[in-house]
Amino acid sequence: MIAPLALMFPLMTVTGPVDDALQATEAPPTLRAAFTVEMTSSRAQRVYAFDPRLPPIERWQLMSASGEDSALDDAGAAWGAEIAPDGRLFPDDLRASLGQMVEVEDLGAAWRINFDHVPSANDSELDAWALSRLQAEAWLEPLQGVFLRLDYSLPKPVRGPQGGRLTRFEQSYLLEQEPVWGLSYVSRYSLSFEAKAAFRTVRREYNAVITDASFFFASRDAEQQFVDGQQAEAGIALVSK
Repeated sequence: MIAPLALMFPLMTVTGPVDDALQATEAPPTLRAAFTVEMTSSRAQRVYAFDPRLPPIERWQLMSASGEDSALDDAGAAWGAEIAPDGRLFPDDLRASLGQMVEVEDLGAAWRINFDHVPSANDSELDAWALSRLQAEAWLEPLQGVFLRLDYSLPKPVRGPQGGRLTRFEQSYLLEQEPVWGLSYVSRYSLSFEAKAAFRTVRREYNAVITDASFFFASRDAEQQFVDGQQAEAGIALVSK
């Protein structure tokens, strides 16, 4: 039996299911999250808890640890040192990354979107260099208009901007919808890469799983402003129909 061919077509990102899915990722900066994250590598496990409502010194806490992995410790410390660690849960620059046009492959239950990552304001010079050499794809559920996952992979080894070679790179984000506001957030993240320089090989590989995530606004006024905006958009949509 011959399997049906997938339908492929170009699509603008400013209309239809792609625009709906992008809007779901665009959480306002006043939305915050408290969460627990389990970070694991082949050698160790670390569990951290974050709550922006606590005093600054108590917001990022190591809850449990097993095994030894200095690279995993460095990754956890770097995350906790950020001004807003919960910002990693909100892929709010995805619209800029996709650009205005994407290639869509309709697989029935989901769309696979191939795109060239467009550098955004959140990308460093090194990020922009790396992302321009990666294959990027997003999986979208078209009926609900939500993203399911994002994947970046290196199709072939490349020479680094300052020497050495990046021989492997794989990065994935799994997204879920928070139940109150219907916004998309990153619920799982994985990274695996290998880089080689003179007499040295650097490997990094770990997974991060978000659990016990709760979302809230920085103030009642911020929450009301978001609700008013949603109601206004819904009214405009009804009028346009």
